[in-house]
Amino acid sequence: MMHRRELLQVGSSGVLGLPLSAVFSASSRAAVKQSQVKSVVLVFLTGGGSHLDTFDPKPEQVDIRGEFTPIDTRIPGVQFTEHLPLLADRSNQLAIVRSMAHRDNRHLSGTHHTLTGSIQPFRGNANEDKELDRRDWPSYGSVLARFQPKLGMPSQVTLPNPLIEGPLTWPGQHAGFLGPKYDPFQLNDDLNQEDFEISGLRLQEGLSISRLENQHQLLRELNGQQRSLDQLARDRQFTSQQESAVSMLTSATMTQAFQLQQESTADRERYGRNKLGQTLLLARRLVEHEVPVIQCNMGIVQTWDTHTDNFPKLKDRLLPQLDQSASALLDDLGDRNLLDQTLVIIVGEFGRTPRISSLPSTPGKPGRDHWAWGYTAVFAGGGVQGGQVIGKTDRIGAYPVTTPYSPSDLGATIYDLLGIDTTAEVHDRFGRPLRLNEGEVMQVLFNASTS
Repeated sequence: MMHRRELLQVGSSGVLGLPLSAVFSASSRAAVKQSQVKSVVLVFLTGGGSHLDTFDPKPEQVDIRGEFTPIDTRIPGVQFTEHLPLLADRSNQLAIVRSMAHRDNRHLSGTHHTLTGSIQPFRGNANEDKELDRRDWPSYGSVLARFQPKLGMPSQVTLPNPLIEGPLTWPGQHAGFLGPKYDPFQLNDDLNQEDFEISGLRLQEGLSISRLENQHQLLRELNGQQRSLDQLARDRQFTSQQESAVSMLTSATMTQAFQLQQESTADRERYGRNKLGQTLLLARRLVEHEVPVIQCNMGIVQTWDTHTDNFPKLKDRLLPQLDQSASALLDDLGDRNLLDQTLVIIVGEFGRTPRISSLPSTPGKPGRDHWAWGYTAVFAGGGVQGGQVIGKTDRIGAYPVTTPYSPSDLGATIYDLLGIDTTAEVHDRFGRPLRLNEGEVMQVLFNASTS
């Protein structure tokens, strides 16, 4: 049943209120080139996972290493933490970039940079960057919806929840200056429930629900879900854009993609019967239905923000769940011959400090603080050459000592593989022309060498 407090967002692909003819303008066509992948799965470690306690341990530096013991991987001489044994066994499929770096230690703007590939515009007021702002850059799927819309399916789906904490909406997860009609489709559900199904619909800002139907009548009809939506489409007069939205919601393809209950008990267990595990299982289903961008938030906004209790939080919950679910995802994509056409990325907005410390408010519960100057991103599929480590940090894991790569470079790589020219011109809300992305494609990912 649908309830107003559980509403979802369907702004993706511009299906509500979008003049479809505008998408196929000359400038749009110029921005599109041959795509090399059909889907990108962005496994986002919300809050900034510790590179030192995952993919870049420093075994010789006892005071930096912390409580975890490094283990060997299938790449000679390369080690992961002991709590990632399954990914260590699949390291031949991974390209581990240990020289990610930028200069922003803030959660919100760091997240914006990672989820858009662009630095968040300066706000002037420190509080202004804490709310959804149409001055922000668009998410990857929003850009795809602008230049290369996927009719009948959203260009981006965000699972299992948007990044919102109280009044704060994390920037970078919407369409920004492109406008609400390009916003991604966002779930806000517990995917681990046995009978999970899409629980609601929220129309994006700028399109009043009353334009489609009286609010109470709409909710009554939506609570009937598929059958009522079909009836609604037959009984009401809609614009072509609104018909496109209803068509997406009632399409068999869309319905099938989200039916986690079709998965066997064994497969659901294989991913892990927890929110992280079921998120990546649903991500696999969306890959099978060729959704281009799938953002998997591995928790709520600051789940991996381990200022306190860093080691128990990672050891007891976060790392085992990530290890199990990400490994199952890689196995399934490989078994279904989907890995070559799917890029999987595991990354946070930054890493954590080499120094282990306790906050005054939580003595005796050591953690690590924010650290953007050196961290790790992991890539697999999409033509990436597995079994390699790219770059390295210094002896304490603080700074890259090889070529650094930024979130802008990560964004350029995503756009390039999806067939979007990073030099394409986009226009902000004032009509000013802007280059889509200022980064460089990480070509090193596709070469069997380290740098």
